Amino acid sequence: MDTNKKHITILGSTGSIGLNSLSVIDSLGDDYELISAGAHRNWQVLADQAVKYSLRKVVLTDPTHLTNLKEALKHSDTEVLSGPQGLVDLAVDPLLDVVIVAVVGAAGLPAVLAATEAGKTVAIANKESLVCAGSLVMPMAQRCGATILPIDSEHSAILQAMHSGNRTEVKKVIITCSGGPFRTASSEEIAQATLADALNHPTWNMGPKITIDSATMMNKALEIIEARWLFDLAPDQIEVLIHPESVIHSMVEFCDGSVIAQMSSPDMRLPIQYALTYPNRAPGPSRRLNLRELGQLTFEPPDMERFPAIRLGFEVARQGGAAGAVLNGANEAAVEAFRAGEIGFAQITELAEHCLNNHNQLENPDLHQLMQADQWACDEVKRCIKNFQGARNT
Repeated sequence: MDTNKKHITILGSTGSIGLNSLSVIDSLGDDYELISAGAHRNWQVLADQAVKYSLRKVVLTDPTHLTNLKEALKHSDTEVLSGPQGLVDLAVDPLLDVVIVAVVGAAGLPAVLAATEAGKTVAIANKESLVCAGSLVMPMAQRCGATILPIDSEHSAILQAMHSGNRTEVKKVIITCSGGPFRTASSEEIAQATLADALNHPTWNMGPKITIDSATMMNKALEIIEARWLFDLAPDQIEVLIHPESVIHSMVEFCDGSVIAQMSSPDMRLPIQYALTYPNRAPGPSRRLNLRELGQLTFEPPDMERFPAIRLGFEVARQGGAAGAVLNGANEAAVEAFRAGEIGFAQITELAEHCLNNHNQLENPDLHQLMQADQWACDEVKRCIKNFQGARNT
């Protein structure tokens, strides 16, 4: 293999972030090469990617369609792996330089830890990894010489803005938020929201889980926790502002009063590319920002009565321990239940808060304990829903 190239794997290559990552890799040219990829169950798209990019290895974590994938690639040189361990195997490939982690939920955590321990550059779209285990990932990165880079727009913006000063000069970071589909809705309207309402995001085109998280503003809660670990911040150094134009993706305020903002069109390809070319920049495919057409920039504080998830994010950032894993597990299970029609929209955050209020706090949990906390919260949400449905049917 060409040692002058930057070799990349995408874990979650068939989803929104994965497809945008491929668009970026295609635009960057011959210096960047995709050598492997993993997906959950979309075997047809994964097979097409394997052929197009002559991939060395692919992983399908859901074994249901593994036979179909192997059949589709039987005349190729691509090695087909399966199961969650396959993602770990891709992440620690000695030929690999950059691991893009776009797997939804805590499922991406083992691969993040493995890649970090192997000293890779880990580009994380999977914020749950740092939410659940930032206390493990970031110290490990320092020990092992790994580089952890965010590829969500908010944390990429913070990273870019921080280059305007020294880390010790940072007073606070300001994470912006579009406000989602219910920014101007009343509490009653939010409580009655349907799945179609929640998926109707005004700005971003994302997968269903992330879009629902944006509607509850749980995504902002997770970003608060992620920022706490990624940039080694105290909770009172983090602020959230609603910014419906979604042009300023986040800001950094320095000790002298200067506020540096990163601005761009809402296009995920830009933060993805910045992670791939970091610390340099290159021409890319993302949409350009036209300030003449922009008109105005508006900001407003978040309403934590209508969107209590933001409050939960700050509580978890203060608590530390296993609280992040609990919030993540509870939210994943509640969002799944909402998508299945088992609970109402408002119950997503209510169930997450219930789990936070009733879990056993651990000060310095290891990975096994964090995964147990995540699973406990998932099970607790299911138990609560089952009890609620049983009471309703009696």
